[in-house]
Amino acid sequence: MFLSDPKTLSTPRGTFTWREGGSASGAPVVMIHGWPESSYCWEHVGRHLKDGLRVIAPDLRGLGDSERTEGQNHYAKQALAQDVISMLDELGINEFQLIGHDWGGIVAQEVALAVPDRVSRMIIMNIAIINNLKGNMEVIQKVRSESTKSYWYQHFQQEPGLAEGMIPGKEDVWIGYFVTGAVNPIPEDSVAEYVRMYSIPGTPAAGANYYRAFSDDAKRWAGLAGHKWTMPSLYIYGNKDKVILPEYLNYIEDCFDSIRVEQVDAGHFLQEEKPEEVAGHMNEFLKTA
Repeated sequence: MFLSDPKTLSTPRGTFTWREGGSASGAPVVMIHGWPESSYCWEHVGRHLKDGLRVIAPDLRGLGDSERTEGQNHYAKQALAQDVISMLDELGINEFQLIGHDWGGIVAQEVALAVPDRVSRMIIMNIAIINNLKGNMEVIQKVRSESTKSYWYQHFQQEPGLAEGMIPGKEDVWIGYFVTGAVNPIPEDSVAEYVRMYSIPGTPAAGANYYRAFSDDAKRWAGLAGHKWTMPSLYIYGNKDKVILPEYLNYIEDCFDSIRVEQVDAGHFLQEEKPEEVAGHMNEFLKTA
């Protein structure tokens, strides 16, 4: 399947864009992108998904072609989840399967926390499990004992004004740093789309707010010890990721009633590095209408 061009949707929470693919009568699958990407990140993996699915891929607030909103509080992951839920409500979608990558994987978990009865299955890709406090702490301890070099971009964006002052006019350099360093090549059309998106005024600030809101997010997640995801779940891991380390998978079984982990020989952007292989894992797990 191929995803549509972005469509605009107004909800009580704002104006957002989204892409759609597959059959209108298929089983809804909500696919949430991460940073510094947009809903376009599902274009290539979508070409290998099986029939019988209806893909709904929102652009999160501040990215893609959705509205750029000032204020760090709008980018708390709980708030971004409410944005997605408002879109699904507007589209009349009740029950759905859920996929999230990077920050989109965090937003997906927040969606599943907010409306667990509506999420029938969940796939998370290359991001922390927010209720896996033990595994996440092991990552923190490892990073502190070795090097934080790989995390420089997070610290950079958390500094007031730096992203806004230094990225505009250099969007190709900024995006290129992340995507051209991928383990496997990312399609050129995807790279061009992310450069275009980051050139929209307000994007450097919005993108930085994903990281500026992180400390408040983490305080909230600290209270999730003992939570278990009840819906069947799959974690697809690009095992060459330099930021989402293998220790994030430690104790992951304790966080789910049912979880399967599949590894792909790829880096962080696995769905664009190895779209056919990633789609194969999705196809085995997802249910059709």
